[in-house]
Amino acid sequence: MDSAALRVAGLWCTWLLLMLFHVELGLMPLFHGASVEIKSQVSPSQLPRIFLAMLVYFLIPVIAMVLAVHAVSDPLGWSNRMPWRMTQFVLSVVYSTTNLAHLVADVRIPDSRADQVLLMVVLTLVGFLLNRDTWLWWQG
Repeated sequence: MDSAALRVAGLWCTWLLLMLFHVELGLMPLFHGASVEIKSQVSPSQLPRIFLAMLVYFLIPVIAMVLAVHAVSDPLGWSNRMPWRMTQFVLSVVYSTTNLAHLVADVRIPDSRADQVLLMVVLTLVGFLLNRDTWLWWQG
């Protein structure tokens, strides 16, 4: 069994759960009668594109996780070959970069919520672990 691929799949799964929890936690005020509305400069006509971008942003790690699980189940298969392992590393770096940018933005917002900032710190740390493990798997 390829333990590196299993660690990568587990970290992608952890990352996805944390992202979902970040979104859910951001919406929690709705359940207590508070607004989550922010001042937006985005026109309503642009919203479908933003929603599509967020969907793609969530689906790419799902695909990466499925490919890592596939590599565990078939160590000699195509999903465990060098180009795919390199792609996993590149994706992890891209996602860690976006998480770090989001964390910096959250910290700089004057009325940011401490729970959201803490969750982004954990999410960013998991991303760095994912960077390390995808690098080790790629170099394999």
